[in-house]
Amino acid sequence: MKQHTLSKIYSFEGKGLHTGLYAHMQICPAPVDTGVRFIRTDLHKIHGHEAYADAVAENVSKTARSTTITGSGVSVSTVEHLLSALTGLGIDNAYVRIDNREVPILDGSARPYVEAISKDGTVEQDAERKWIEINHVVEYKNPKTGSWIRLEPADSFSVESTIDFNSKVLGVQTVRWDDTVDYATQIAPCRTFCFLHEVFGMLMAGLVKGGDLGNAIVIVERPVSRLKMRLIARRLRQPNITVTERGYLSNIALSFPDECGRHKLLDLMGDLRLCGGFLKAKVTAYKPGHSLNTKVAQMIK
Repeated sequence: MKQHTLSKIYSFEGKGLHTGLYAHMQICPAPVDTGVRFIRTDLHKIHGHEAYADAVAENVSKTARSTTITGSGVSVSTVEHLLSALTGLGIDNAYVRIDNREVPILDGSARPYVEAISKDGTVEQDAERKWIEINHVVEYKNPKTGSWIRLEPADSFSVESTIDFNSKVLGVQTVRWDDTVDYATQIAPCRTFCFLHEVFGMLMAGLVKGGDLGNAIVIVERPVSRLKMRLIARRLRQPNITVTERGYLSNIALSFPDECGRHKLLDLMGDLRLCGGFLKAKVTAYKPGHSLNTKVAQMIK
């Protein structure tokens, strides 16, 4: 199979989920063997070269609630949704030009990227795709959380992901993707999520400054105090939040009954792209997260 890039430049803009900072971003065609390179257009050139960070595992610098990469002294955070979209669309090479330090969250999913790029298709390039193949089982476990990821040799890429938050709302959700499943309609539309009782702590930690019910699913598993609820509503700029006893904040409608499980698979595909290319492996994951995902990508790399 040949490498592919985009057929033209695509522009997006919006606030970052965690920083709240507004960014303008362009996803651009790139030459063969480029991979995915994030270029900070708001920063001065370093030693005569553009300030950039390549989307590779050795550049992962933070994994708290999102994936941040750092290269040549510059960082870009929340890269996982875009990397997942490029992987689902079969795009090997792309320049991502961005004028701030966090990728816009948009609607919290990969759908905006996929819908825009799919209309025009991709461009085949004059070089063979660089497959990342493994010849033995690779496994990483976190004994504290019980989470794990296992990769087995295979002729193609497939992912099976299970989430279990000990939640009566979510239950246990297992989702599978391979090349027979349409990424654009079955995985890309699935939004990021969090639990209501986590939101106050994240706000106090300086996270989710750009979060709201337009870009995230908020799950009500247990009640929070009235004071915390008022603070959350104020910070999220949502004065008319409807809190159910157990369910989804403001009775938000889901795209799929297992949308949260599908989003975790979306994240996993994006993080594993940091191994440097397209995997040939059977991936099985239990309670995946950015720290676990990127550690596995580093092991593969």
